[in-house]
Amino acid sequence: MPNDARSAWFKTLGQLALVLVVALALGFAIGQVWPVITIAALGVVAWHYWKLRKLLLRLTARQRLTPSTGPGVWNELDRLLFRGQNEMRGRKRRLIDMLRAYRAATAALPDAIVVVERNSQRIQWFNEAATRLLGLHYPSDLGAALSDRLQPLPIAHWLTGGRHAEPLLDAASPVQPDLRLSLRLIPYSDELWLLIARDVSKLMHLEQMRRDFVANVSHELRTPLTVVHGYLDMLDPAEQPDWAPMLNEMQRQSQRMTQLVEDLLMLSRLEAQEELPEEIVAMTPMLATLKREADALSQRRHTITAEDLAGVDLWGSTKELHSAFSNLVGNAIRYTPAGGSIHIRFASERDGGVSLSVEDTGYGIPAAHLPRITERFYRVSTSRSRESGGTGLGLSIVKHVLNLHQARLEIESEVGRGSRFACRFGRERIRARDLDSYPEDHE
Repeated sequence: MPNDARSAWFKTLGQLALVLVVALALGFAIGQVWPVITIAALGVVAWHYWKLRKLLLRLTARQRLTPSTGPGVWNELDRLLFRGQNEMRGRKRRLIDMLRAYRAATAALPDAIVVVERNSQRIQWFNEAATRLLGLHYPSDLGAALSDRLQPLPIAHWLTGGRHAEPLLDAASPVQPDLRLSLRLIPYSDELWLLIARDVSKLMHLEQMRRDFVANVSHELRTPLTVVHGYLDMLDPAEQPDWAPMLNEMQRQSQRMTQLVEDLLMLSRLEAQEELPEEIVAMTPMLATLKREADALSQRRHTITAEDLAGVDLWGSTKELHSAFSNLVGNAIRYTPAGGSIHIRFASERDGGVSLSVEDTGYGIPAAHLPRITERFYRVSTSRSRESGGTGLGLSIVKHVLNLHQARLEIESEVGRGSRFACRFGRERIRARDLDSYPEDHE
């Protein structure tokens, strides 16, 4: 017990004892002990009641009351309550200032922020940018279902993904269709989600300009490269033996540039497409073609196997999927030393989907490079890529093809032991195998 409170308590007890002693002496003096003690006790109770009433008034009063002065436990209690009220008012004032600062900060943000209740998916709060980007209005949209207020954006299914929902990188604004938004859902508690919408119109415009530039430059380079390559083919190294090394190097580099232009054109075409022409992709002929192409590229320097364990086909674009799969097989051969092995495997997954994987015993990829391995022109080893004839676009093409098929690429690698690239497809991409539609040589 603090010294002030202990001193006040003893003083109050001393006052009570003094009142009782005086009442007892007065009672003996007049010969009426119990009536005098009773009156004194009632006086003490009345005095304590008055002090208690004063404390209750302090607790219930809105205005600040001056604390009591003097000794006694009630006065000390009054001063403690006054101090506690001042501290509480100070904390409340600081909280209000912090709240105003946070509200000012969220109002200044260019991104729309919406707090969504997890179970009901109803709007709990939003900042001013949400009105400009998403068309939400205060207070009419508070408590409304988010999917209803953001029509015609198809986000109802996306919201069910919760913390596993992939960001929507390009969505039209409900307010202005020309405004492109990037939507991201962030669960930050058991009951609430945070929806963040960012205006990416300028970024999308710049990205489109980049794609157009790459496509135009690649298209313009194709013709002169074809001419150069044609003239180089007409030159016979046997007629000029001294020129043979230079001509061979020129032919090799012109072929590499031609392949680079073709890959750039294909990548630009994939980026511009939102949907692909879809059909049943017969996987038995696909695996046979991949095995045949791998054998031709390897020239018997590797052990190559292909295994079909799924017993189903895929739904998608045969041409684009073949391009993606052949890129993975070609990379495995180029980055696996002679005597190594490449295994192509098409199998079912535990989640009901299927995967086509290409596993090699090559050089392997350091873990630090894996997050960026699918970027355009990204190479783990520049010199090794040039020696093997790689363009640095193969895995980027694979990623875009899989994205158009709502599939994903998973990479596992260990330096010195090899790599495994797996293309994973969901259940919606699986089709029952119809052997009657297969070519006769694959039955």
